[in-house]
Amino acid sequence: MNRDEIQIRRLKVSTHIGVPDDERAEAQNLWISIRMHPSQDFSGLSDDVSNTVDYHRVSIELAKIASAKPRHLIETMATEVAEHLLTTYPLSCVEVEIEKRILPDADFVAVRIRRQRI
Repeated sequence: MNRDEIQIRRLKVSTHIGVPDDERAEAQNLWISIRMHPSQDFSGLSDDVSNTVDYHRVSIELAKIASAKPRHLIETMATEVAEHLLTTYPLSCVEVEIEKRILPDADFVAVRIRRQRI
């Protein structure tokens, strides 16, 4: 596997998420971190953004995915994000971590998944 990667760390997005109805009633912030492993390494990019993954475009897409619909689980959102990235971009692997501030005595709870192109 190519070891080159593109990262976005702790992108703040707004969404309606949570198991109880009252938790989903108001939008809340989540933080998404992703590690994208391109199908080919960076050596052939020719300093041209069209030859790589445009992380600005990815950040806009992640915000749209988050706000598209209410969900119960951050696990569901992580899976949707990974599937979107793998089907939209030339990636061999993607890692997605989503943080949520919900427990009063913890900084955050988080899920992390890793998916590879089949």
